[in-house]
Amino acid sequence: MMTREKWYSIVALGLCCTLFICAQTLGQSSSQASTGEGKKPFRWPEGKRAAISLTFDDARLSQIDTGLALLDRCGVKATFYVEPGNVKERLEGWKRAVASGHEIGNHTDSHPCTGNYAFSRKNALEGYTLAMIEKEIDGANMEIQRLLGVKPATFAYPCGQTFVGRGRKVRSYVPIVAERFIVGRGYLGEGANDPAFCDLAQAEGTGFDNMSYEQILKLVIQARDEGRWLVLVGHEIGKPAFQTTDAAALEALCQFARDPANGLWVDTVAAIGQYIREQRSGKGK
Repeated sequence: MMTREKWYSIVALGLCCTLFICAQTLGQSSSQASTGEGKKPFRWPEGKRAAISLTFDDARLSQIDTGLALLDRCGVKATFYVEPGNVKERLEGWKRAVASGHEIGNHTDSHPCTGNYAFSRKNALEGYTLAMIEKEIDGANMEIQRLLGVKPATFAYPCGQTFVGRGRKVRSYVPIVAERFIVGRGYLGEGANDPAFCDLAQAEGTGFDNMSYEQILKLVIQARDEGRWLVLVGHEIGKPAFQTTDAAALEALCQFARDPANGLWVDTVAAIGQYIREQRSGKGK
């Protein structure tokens, strides 16, 4: 005959087992939530495996003199983050870029960066307020629209820096960018963007100036293997030199990216950013 003490022991053991199983289940669920396991992978359009955007900053003369014909010949649309004052030096060329379907993005009016860079000491972000950077951005938008007839949909942080002020008065201007643009692109990031997670107001931009085709291709293959969005950032376009994307490497990259067998979607920052936004919101097809 079962004693009361033995019955209590059996019940207690059963409760312990139940609690252990529940704890294990909750732990697995928590792990899946934090790592993304159990969720459907992000789906790129038309069976593509990853996305690439080619971006160039500052409206450098070589972007029109050398880069535009190269990109058009390859059938690739790029994003140019321009300063309005520089646009005026090749205005007809920039109008051709717009007509060809390239994106024109906002890069502020006067390109303020940290005063630790000598070129920006008299226009240092450390001396800016949020109102000042807001004026820089809105002013550039209006001037770009006046010169080229387009309103920028994306933004690139000058020098990749997202702050104004110093010390306890430092403020992020990311919210200002998020209010106005589909994407805010950074600079000198260490990797490609996870389309299911990345903050579009602070998308990583990876420099590809001064890189060989083999070095660039390594970044592209890694992004493809991980299903990510690689945003490449260049300045001048031409023969290898300081802050220059090698034209031969750029052409080889365009040819590789355009080959359907390689599974890549190459397009502007605005096009890919908008697609990511729609997929996240459930509005994508």
